[in-house]
Amino acid sequence: MKRYFGLLAALIIFFATGCTAALIGGAAGGGYAVATDERQTDRMMDDSTITSRINSAMVKDDLIKAYQVDVDTVEGHVTLTGVVKTRRESQRAVQLASRERGVKSVRNNLQIGDKTWGESFNDTWLGSKIKSKLVAEPEIRSLNIDVDVHKGIVTLTGVVGSNYQKKRAMAIARATEGTRRVVDNLRVK
Repeated sequence: MKRYFGLLAALIIFFATGCTAALIGGAAGGGYAVATDERQTDRMMDDSTITSRINSAMVKDDLIKAYQVDVDTVEGHVTLTGVVKTRRESQRAVQLASRERGVKSVRNNLQIGDKTWGESFNDTWLGSKIKSKLVAEPEIRSLNIDVDVHKGIVTLTGVVGSNYQKKRAMAIARATEGTRRVVDNLRVK
């Protein structure tokens, strides 16, 4: 009963705050993303399930601050990005991700240290600039590329259709002011 009450309360808040447009727009965008993604739909669903299970495990874990870790999965290969306070947290995140069924590999791009509010703002701004440039590039399916930025280090994750698209996306990220380094997690399909 408590579970249903919590769900009902969340739905009321969701609809009362105007989030339905985001949901509908997100669903439409999600449909487009599925239609343009280089991966097969069942593989995308598997990747999404793996990501969700890893996120859930991190939320339940006492050591990890799940909101600090971004999990991306492409064809069973998991990439962890973000900033955690200790090496122990980083190792624990890798351990939790590695345990999930369907995970082929885990790439640990977690940084150790603190992240200030200013760094968070700059990272968000940098990520937005890169994503905008990718969207403007006619030869790149930008919805297939996830852009994560932590302390100026840009991680590109996803599936692209050719080596040219991969090189072009990397070049755009590198050339964007504020980028310290680019980590390539793009796969060519």
